[in-house]
Amino acid sequence: MNFDNSQPIWMQIYELILSRIASTEWAEDERIPSVRELGATLVVNPNTVMRTYERLTDEGLIYNRRGIGYFVAYGAKARAAEIARERFITEQLPSLFARMKSIGMSAEELVKLYNDYTDEK
Repeated sequence: MNFDNSQPIWMQIYELILSRIASTEWAEDERIPSVRELGATLVVNPNTVMRTYERLTDEGLIYNRRGIGYFVAYGAKARAAEIARERFITEQLPSLFARMKSIGMSAEELVKLYNDYTDEK
């Protein structure tokens, strides 16, 4: 994974895992990589992964079965999608809207571009 200097590594890992849960790449009640496994895969310190897992646990997205490992919690897919949506609305849309305003782009133009994009996919 190529990390971006604009946000902490643990937060980028958090978003990666959130995406995997929301897309069901990691299904509910499925075991996920251990802290050490994911740290080795991503080439990061296991403490960084642990910080991410603690946040995901606090948010009820994953849970720990002592001695067995971490698992995706029931209902995590819907919750992950909700969290990602909230973050998009509060963190990314404001800068998009500001940029649109600065270049004189209308909401209608954005909707057309979005529709064209989704039609292609």
